[in-house]
Amino acid sequence: MELIGLANYAIFMGILIGIYALLALGLNIQWGLTGLFNAGIAGFFAVGAYASAIITSPHVAGRVGGFELPIVVGWMGAIVFAGLIAWPIGKVCLRFRSDYLAIATIGVAEIIRLVIKSEDWLTGSSRGITGIPRPFGELDYVASQLAYLGLVIAAVAVVYFLLERQLKSPWGRMMRAIRDNEAAAAAMGKQIEARRLQAFIFGAAVMGLAGALFVHFNRSITPEAIDPMIATFLIWIMLILGGSGNNRGAILGAIVIWLLWSVSEMITDRLPTDVALQAKYIRIFVVGLALQLVLRFRPEGILPEEQARQTAR
Repeated sequence: MELIGLANYAIFMGILIGIYALLALGLNIQWGLTGLFNAGIAGFFAVGAYASAIITSPHVAGRVGGFELPIVVGWMGAIVFAGLIAWPIGKVCLRFRSDYLAIATIGVAEIIRLVIKSEDWLTGSSRGITGIPRPFGELDYVASQLAYLGLVIAAVAVVYFLLERQLKSPWGRMMRAIRDNEAAAAAMGKQIEARRLQAFIFGAAVMGLAGALFVHFNRSITPEAIDPMIATFLIWIMLILGGSGNNRGAILGAIVIWLLWSVSEMITDRLPTDVALQAKYIRIFVVGLALQLVLRFRPEGILPEEQARQTAR
């Protein structure tokens, strides 16, 4: 029985790793490829989650939505709505640079969070949205979990394949040129603002897809589920540790950090209650220590960008 429990937990972990790998890939488009410091990842994650929930959930009196459309339509809606929200935000915020852009995107994410918590007619406020359908939900628990894991892996594989093609295309080379030397790219006639906005929208759309996968996995969503600590700052650590500018590094970072985060939680949960509450901060320490070690001995990440690797040689 204990073995079955461990297997179920491993599947559960695999699903969450895949979802957070999508968030890391979305951030890699914005930061790794284009140099855009987006500190509001949780906001786009939430938009995708709630958009898919509203589109696919059953009708509830006093709340918009309840369209009960197919799950695939919900996922497409999550991608589209996250991209649509990113467009005006990008038009305004991308005028800023580095830390100013980070502050602006944090503010935007906080506005989205407050709207989610307060607008009962749209998001159900603190009660959230329940009754969200789940693919393969009619199967037995283990079979359902395995099938959903396969679905998440397929989504990560498709996004990875498309991003790799874009990375190696003229568009990808142009984005790296803008990131590395904006003045030179502008002198060559490149439309800097338009290209940055494209990357910001594409990255947000991938984050929206991650939110949709998350909400259908949980079958419900509340404001507390969108934790900036996990859905923003942990994603940054995943990308930095794995290797910014490298899609494989983003996925590897998600695997390493989420394993550290979850295994340390399992260990602290076995401690006495009064000690366990304080020991949970060890998780933050362990993740921070891992990041410091990587920055000290391999600042470009575990799997650095191909260009950085070639330069180092």
